[in-house]
Amino acid sequence: MLLTEKEARTICEKLLSYVKADDASVGVNSENYGHLRFASNAFTTSGARENVTVGVTVWIDKKRGAASTNEIDDESLKATVALAEQLARISPVDREYMPTLSQQTYKLVNGYAEATSAISATARAKTINGVITACEKAKVIGAGFHQARGSAGASATKNGNFNYERSSLVSLSMTARTPDGTSSGYFLRNHFDVAKLDTTRVAVEAIRKALDSRNPRVLEPGVYPAILEPQAVADLLVFFTSTFDARSAEEGRSPFSAAGGKTKLGEKIFDERINIYSDPWHPELPGSQSAQAGLPAQKIYFVRNGVLENLTYSRFWAKQKGKEPTPGPVNSIIESSQAPASVEDMIKSMDRGLLLGRFWYIRGVDPRVQLQTGLTRDGIWYIENGKIQYPVKNFRFNQSIMQLLAPGNVDMIGKPERVGNSEGQGGNAALLPALKVKEFHFSSQSEAV
Repeated sequence: MLLTEKEARTICEKLLSYVKADDASVGVNSENYGHLRFASNAFTTSGARENVTVGVTVWIDKKRGAASTNEIDDESLKATVALAEQLARISPVDREYMPTLSQQTYKLVNGYAEATSAISATARAKTINGVITACEKAKVIGAGFHQARGSAGASATKNGNFNYERSSLVSLSMTARTPDGTSSGYFLRNHFDVAKLDTTRVAVEAIRKALDSRNPRVLEPGVYPAILEPQAVADLLVFFTSTFDARSAEEGRSPFSAAGGKTKLGEKIFDERINIYSDPWHPELPGSQSAQAGLPAQKIYFVRNGVLENLTYSRFWAKQKGKEPTPGPVNSIIESSQAPASVEDMIKSMDRGLLLGRFWYIRGVDPRVQLQTGLTRDGIWYIENGKIQYPVKNFRFNQSIMQLLAPGNVDMIGKPERVGNSEGQGGNAALLPALKVKEFHFSSQSEAV
């Protein structure tokens, strides 16, 4: 069962009543979680979890200690506080300590659906049975992961702040392969409301990609024009808003750094149509009502019409620089300031290039230019004269995100879709568009399917 606001507040108040430290922040979170994994067109594992976790952070003479437990009886709560205080006494001084927040005002975010939190094992099994049936009909082998969770929790400080909120998330990721194992398709979508997750679309698209990527040809690595479907964009950019950090920029560790400890605020860094922002109350992508360090969330533009407009200042760094702290992002939205284009229109407009469905095993190389490396996977196609000609074998890529989105490289921008990165199995979400770009850098061939 998820904690009600009254129950969560009671636990937080108990924790704080046991605190003898100078300052403290406490939190409690409850979760309902269930999953079903399938492979080779058959169910493999199914599980469910209900849990409550408690966390306590205290400061004694500005020395920090933290402890957690998943037991909420009085003695366990007392022991957790005592352990945090014991650790604080033997810890070094926290040089970035900031007094915990006094009472804040939070604007409610509607990101919770009871049906998602309460989905039954039977309903999940019926959904996946339909997916498996579609795979068998298409003569492909399906594998994937369906998960759903509801969470409810609260945080409180010794200085009087309290925040309670609920959220939910459901996702389905699926891979379809031909029986000979030589071609593969992948699709993933998620939502906070299970009624709005189109599992049929997930199955249809994964199967289509598997069938359309049979008999791939070898293409030499190099720099190609490319169309990135929303999934490929998510794999690269789902966490991009976290790079808009003022401290990193001012310390010279960021693509937004300038000489002399300055930043590129006010400069046009990206294509002039690109807007990047966080909006906690977006109806398709509700975020948290609480941003970094418990600050009330706000809608904030980081990039508007290609211009760097804001950076996130933590409470500590804002104090160092004599500025006001910035709530920071609670979700990630990228959209065009002009009318969006469809993927079909992007294909029709391309003389020669590649259509990319997904990336995998992505790792950062150089944070100063947001250079990423990884692999294409589960379908890549060659386009010529406005038509898809044939599938090609996979590549390793080395691509700077800054160059990808730079003025002059972005050709067309699609309508944002709710999608998460594939390495996260749908456990996160952003609103991201398809992109047609003039240059994408493929460094070598890959034998991955």
